[in-house]
Amino acid sequence: MKNLKTIVIALLVVLGTTVSNAQTKKIDAATSKITWIGKKVTGQHGGTINVKEGNLVFTGKKLTGGTVTVDMTSLVCTDLKAGEGKEKIEGHLKSEDFFGTEKFQTSKIVFKKVVASGKNSYTVTADLSIKEKTNPITFELTVVGNTAAAALKVDRTKFDIKYGSGSFFDNLGDRAISDEFELNVALQF
Repeated sequence: MKNLKTIVIALLVVLGTTVSNAQTKKIDAATSKITWIGKKVTGQHGGTINVKEGNLVFTGKKLTGGTVTVDMTSLVCTDLKAGEGKEKIEGHLKSEDFFGTEKFQTSKIVFKKVVASGKNSYTVTADLSIKEKTNPITFELTVVGNTAAAALKVDRTKFDIKYGSGSFFDNLGDRAISDEFELNVALQF
C-alpha cells in the first residue's frame, strides 16, 4: 500500500511538471500574414486574408498544439487594382458562391496532432472549419524563434464551395476553377 501511494505521488509530480511546462503563446494578428492563391484554367488570382486571433502551445521548446481563427471578411485580391475587376472578384469570393462571409465571418484551424519531422519542423494534423463544415488537413509547419510558417493546399469542395468546379459541373471549358486553393501562412507570436 505504501509503494502504491509513492507511485501515485510520483506520477502526479511528473504529470504536474509536464502540464506546468506547457506554454501558450498568443499569435500577433497585426503582424501575421496569410496570402492565398486560387487558380483557374485561364490564370490565377491572389490576395491576403487576416488572422483574427490564435495561439500556439509549446511544451518546453516543442510545439504541441495551436489554434488560428481567420477573419473571412478581410479577404482581398491583391493582383488586381480598383477598376480592373478587383471589387468584382472580392465580392464574388465573399458571396454565397464561395465563402459567404456575411454569414460565415470566421474560419478556424485547430491542431489535433503535432509530430516533430525535423529541426524546427512539424507535421500538423488539424481540423479546418470553413462555412461551419469541418474537415481534417495535414501540413508542414516550421517554427523559428517567434515565427511559424506553413503552406497549405485546401480542397474547397470539402467545404461545400463548388462554384466553377470541374468535379461537379460539366462543360465549364476555360471557366473551370481549381478545387484546391493555396494558403501561405506566416505567423508572429
